[in-house]
Amino acid sequence: MAAKGGGRTNGTIYDFPGFDANKDAEILHKAMKGFGTDEDIILDLLTQRSNAQRQDIIVGYKTVIGKDLVDDLMSELSGKFESLIVALLLPPHRYDAKELHDAIKGAGTSENVLVEILASRNNDEIHRIVEAYKEDFESDLEEDLTSDTSGYFERVLVSLVQGNRSEAGADSSQAEEDAKALYEAGENAWGTDEERFISIICSRSIPHLLAVFEEYQKINDIDLEDSIASECSGNLQSVMLAIVKCVKNKQAYFAEKLYNSMKGAGTDDETLMRIMVSRSEIDLADIKAIYKAKYDETLHSTITGDTGGDFKDTLLKICAGDN
Repeated sequence: MAAKGGGRTNGTIYDFPGFDANKDAEILHKAMKGFGTDEDIILDLLTQRSNAQRQDIIVGYKTVIGKDLVDDLMSELSGKFESLIVALLLPPHRYDAKELHDAIKGAGTSENVLVEILASRNNDEIHRIVEAYKEDFESDLEEDLTSDTSGYFERVLVSLVQGNRSEAGADSSQAEEDAKALYEAGENAWGTDEERFISIICSRSIPHLLAVFEEYQKINDIDLEDSIASECSGNLQSVMLAIVKCVKNKQAYFAEKLYNSMKGAGTDDETLMRIMVSRSEIDLADIKAIYKAKYDETLHSTITGDTGGDFKDTLLKICAGDN
């Protein structure tokens, strides 16, 4: 299980034993050949292979079939199911880069996507995303963010996209000083010193921030999340809360995001798909456990009731069981 603030985590998709990329390529080709497409074979196979194995299948498909697997799938599939299958075939950092690009360059900016990805990825992941963004879209992620956002929200995103958060351990005396500085910048100030909040929350290490949050609670008898909710607003509040939640328990943050994507009328399919795909090999099993404990229902059952068709079947395969 995931430890508070990090630790060992568990996904739901692993390397498939006895893997043969060329054989899988032939199976997929056969599923798309002739009259009609066998969607069940496609979704069964791809959800039982790790992302690294899917990359080998893409190469194998070109080797034994002489065509591009993604192009063939896109010509045979449609709608949300097509989007989900294509997402599974992208390497994680390229998928994140694509989601960020779509969020920035689409009709209006999808700030929630920027917040979710940039607040939850570690330094190494951020560096790979920035590199993939430049390679795939011939554009600079930081420049695109600054041209599409503004104010303190922009400054937080610029800070996060550096991928330069400290990776040191906690310093107890510094944690106390940081907690006092946050208190003076917020609850004990006339107005809010946003720069101080950004400086501490965006640069300090995860273990150190956990110590800061504990000290803050002692000083102020209030959780830092509650202070941010009262002291900040709009997109700045959203991103700062996301960072704090991810520091405390990243799996709980994603469980909440999944729940919110499906509760009420309508489903936020994009968020549901993005989290299921991006966490499938990292910590989705832990997210499922937290989801069940927090919302008194399984993620599997919520997906079953809120989605349909091949899109639902693929998500349930990624979910890997109703437990």
